Amino acid sequence: MNERIALISLGCPKNQVDAEAMLARLKNAGFELSAEVEGADLVIVNTCGFIEDAKREAIETILAVAQLKKEGSVGALLVTGCLAQRYKDEVIEEMPEIDGIIGIGKNGDIVEVCRKVLEKTQVREFPEKLCLPIEGDRILSTPGHFAYLKIAEGCSNCCSYCAIPSIRGKLRSRTVESIVEEAKSLAAAGVKELAVIAQDVTRYGTDLYGEFMLAKLLKELCRIDGIEWIRLLYCYPECMTDELIDTIANEEKICKYIDLPVQHADADVLRRMNRTGDEKSLLSLVEKLRERIPGVIIRTTVMVGFPGETEENFETLSRFVGEARFDRLGCFAFSPEEGTAAAKMEEQLEPEVKNRRAELIMQQQYEIFDEKQKEKIGRVFRVIVDGFDEDNLFYTGRTYMDCLEIDSIVIISTEEELFPGEFVDVKIIATDDCDLVGEVI
Repeated sequence: MNERIALISLGCPKNQVDAEAMLARLKNAGFELSAEVEGADLVIVNTCGFIEDAKREAIETILAVAQLKKEGSVGALLVTGCLAQRYKDEVIEEMPEIDGIIGIGKNGDIVEVCRKVLEKTQVREFPEKLCLPIEGDRILSTPGHFAYLKIAEGCSNCCSYCAIPSIRGKLRSRTVESIVEEAKSLAAAGVKELAVIAQDVTRYGTDLYGEFMLAKLLKELCRIDGIEWIRLLYCYPECMTDELIDTIANEEKICKYIDLPVQHADADVLRRMNRTGDEKSLLSLVEKLRERIPGVIIRTTVMVGFPGETEENFETLSRFVGEARFDRLGCFAFSPEEGTAAAKMEEQLEPEVKNRRAELIMQQQYEIFDEKQKEKIGRVFRVIVDGFDEDNLFYTGRTYMDCLEIDSIVIISTEEELFPGEFVDVKIIATDDCDLVGEVI
């Protein structure tokens, strides 16, 4: 009987793609993959270690699996991912119940690692992080009509608050050919929507080809039969070239949806973040995107409570949010991450100050978002069906304005039977909190 392995993946879509690659290697080696943790001979926890909340979730998950192991419900416990990479010494010291822990550079050897752990050999291996494979077979953990397409690994931006370069290494782009080949395989398997991801998709190719290559890559992806929607996540403002903007505007398959993490709008705060721009230049970019890409949806993230952020700095950000009227916005309170320049800066703000500012921004944005959602009532949108809600007996889907498991959904009313990955025209008749309600026409 083959050993059963269960994998829990936490954190961002990029980490999820790493998990899918490990699953494929394990399946190809003959292991039985289990969707259930209890009863597994080995449980892999693929951790995130980016910010405080993610670290807390990772630790709680590890401890929960360790308790199941203690009770005899699971055989062994292996920890991988960013938390393992970043805090290997602390994890090894504080969690003796772990049977194995590996850095991301060992992901390509996951089969060998699992065999050792199952043979009761303790594994503690942390090769160079650049050994992490950036292409290869995957077993999708997303719905069959949707897949993430990771085009690069690591980041060379070195924002002062971010630990990603130290965890994941410098930017490493895949070749255009390898990405297109994977996209064709995904299309052949029934994928209709691709979400193109990297730490910074706009800098794709600069390391490998010496120039911005995202626009050229997107044009190649648009030629693939079967792919209907292509969505971009994590575009940096300073790299939104005219060529890229024109490509998004002119290619029908590219969703008019841009994830543009600006982080702040005050010039002094952005400078200390090792970012560029200011309120005027960012507002100009938002205006340019809306002018050049009709119907574009702009999602962003901002950070409050950065060291030294004054009330005046915060008011600049608040004014900017009010004027930019982003379609989607997430706000995070700064957390000092070990090993980053920002963690060592003076004038660290108190948690209550950071949290209050975050609440104010989100309250401000909610009013904007609510207005924008209500403006959609009476309009007809093309919607991709994601599934059926068994509890509430309705279908769910999304317009081009929303990414799976990140943004809002459309609650679909229809007498017809619908199927995941199917596209239908839906007239919006109401809003339901953050979601839209519509009927098939």
